[in-house]
Amino acid sequence: MNNPLSGLTWLYPRKGRARTPADLLRELGRGQIELTHEAFHILEPWRAAAHLRELLMACGVLPVIDKQICGFERWLPGHLATIITDPDHAQIIRRYATWHLLPQLRAKAERKPITPSSRRRAHDQVTQATRFLEWLADQGLTLATCRQSDIDSWHVGNGPHRRACLRTFLLWCIETKLSQRFYLPAPQSNRASPMPPEDRIELIGHILTDEDQPLRSRAAAVIVLLYAQPLSRVARLTIDDVIRDGDQVLLRLGEPPSPVPEPVADILLGWIENRTNMNTATNRNSRWLFPGRRAGQPMHPDTLGGLVKALGVSNVPARTSAMRQHVQQMPAPVVADALGYHPVTTTKLAAEAAETWSRYVTAPRLRSPAGWKPSTTRDN
Repeated sequence: MNNPLSGLTWLYPRKGRARTPADLLRELGRGQIELTHEAFHILEPWRAAAHLRELLMACGVLPVIDKQICGFERWLPGHLATIITDPDHAQIIRRYATWHLLPQLRAKAERKPITPSSRRRAHDQVTQATRFLEWLADQGLTLATCRQSDIDSWHVGNGPHRRACLRTFLLWCIETKLSQRFYLPAPQSNRASPMPPEDRIELIGHILTDEDQPLRSRAAAVIVLLYAQPLSRVARLTIDDVIRDGDQVLLRLGEPPSPVPEPVADILLGWIENRTNMNTATNRNSRWLFPGRRAGQPMHPDTLGGLVKALGVSNVPARTSAMRQHVQQMPAPVVADALGYHPVTTTKLAAEAAETWSRYVTAPRLRSPAGWKPSTTRDN
């Protein structure tokens, strides 16, 4: 740590807080706090406890579990204790979260890290299930006495997001015999309109040539604009994913790694040499392309999204526009492999763009961004 005082400051008492990180460490040392994840779920102040837990996991003192699962397991007891007043409702929600949602999150975490949006969706599913039980009680109903007409009435008064969140709970209720069978409409997906290609190209040119903008923001933005990557995936890229192969730079998003144009390569390599959040004891040897402030963690996608948005890049419209250009120029399965998408996703986007594989060779090429001319080699 270049500045030990920054670490000591974290331990110092703060005005208005009865408990400090130093208190947590002291109680751990005395055995007053068990060295388990379950014990950390209820510790206060929760931010200091979360940071301390991540430090202990990074040092191998606590078993490593997904950060988003930790957050959900910490949030759930408070929701059950403070939001739900009916004991029967609390029991149902506890069963639903413990035996349905959490196993799904853990199974997903075994394949790849859980994204913050996946954790928020689990929060929303629990919240909507709680509200639905309260609505039933207000109607003088329970899950056992609820009928199809009641489900229809609830659907009429709620929007697509709430209906989609509740659908999982109702399917679980049917499966566990807590309710009768219902007809549940398929969830609706409201996809944002893609950014016009000319606007996307203009944004790329602006980001490549405006050196007054933060390098971190520019690096994240060009990955979104060129390679159609969601911010949750951008945040989890490492410096090992930026590959130098002689005069060429590649970015590993899938297989094979994708070539990086020279102006973009200059931004990525410049950012790697000047990454922030590298001076603390927790991140001195971080391999994350966008290191976060907490031990072993990358930058939060929402934080990264704010930086990208400040440059005028709307995440979903920009990604959709970039993906449409790719599937117009290459077969959808090739795009899926190279950019880390599922082939079904790229095939659907290709169909929406009214393109077929037989036409990809003759697809029109977009003009280069204004303000730069790519060189033939990096030495030039």
